[in-house]
Amino acid sequence: MKVLIVGATGGTGRQIVSQAIERGHSVTAFVRAPDPLRMFGDRIVVIQGNLLNRSELRRALEGQDAVLSSFGPRVPVSKEDATLLQRFGVALTDAMLQAGIRRVVVESTAFLFKDSIVPPTHLIGRLFFPGIVRDACEMENVFQKSGLEWTIVRPPRLTDKPRSSKYRVLEGHLPRFGFTITRADVADFMVKAGENGALIRKVMGVSN
Repeated sequence: MKVLIVGATGGTGRQIVSQAIERGHSVTAFVRAPDPLRMFGDRIVVIQGNLLNRSELRRALEGQDAVLSSFGPRVPVSKEDATLLQRFGVALTDAMLQAGIRRVVVESTAFLFKDSIVPPTHLIGRLFFPGIVRDACEMENVFQKSGLEWTIVRPPRLTDKPRSSKYRVLEGHLPRFGFTITRADVADFMVKAGENGALIRKVMGVSN
């Protein structure tokens, strides 16, 4: 499979790149700054550009089969980035529709699980990260209304522990006591979800 990875320089993004290569996929990373990806050498194609620019995204999408996105704002979120996720969602969905690429797996946040009680993710999000909750919700709405073959992945707090491959997955809900998950396990799920048509147009909760 030929995959375009956006958000590839972040902690989860680098894991997605590494694991996509490991599983034999042809990887292209579309990034603002390519330096963090030099470790992969000629095993991937790196295209530098603006993730909010539809035409640049459209060119990067040529010949791809799917998109894996771990794109997100830097924390703390600046005023300029208050609607960054929504603007990114609009740019990517428009570019994908123009390019005729339909499959996309998007990392979002467990803060949007309103029915999660243990842990109370939505309450924590509204109290301490209301801007991220609003912006992530708008981004998800963009993908859900796009007509694309999307899968939305909502992890809780991310850690840098090694991949366990023993994470839990639940459609439409965060697994009970799902307080954390490793970035490597999120990447594992996202790469496999991109390969698997069974999860199209589903919101998935993942946790260790």
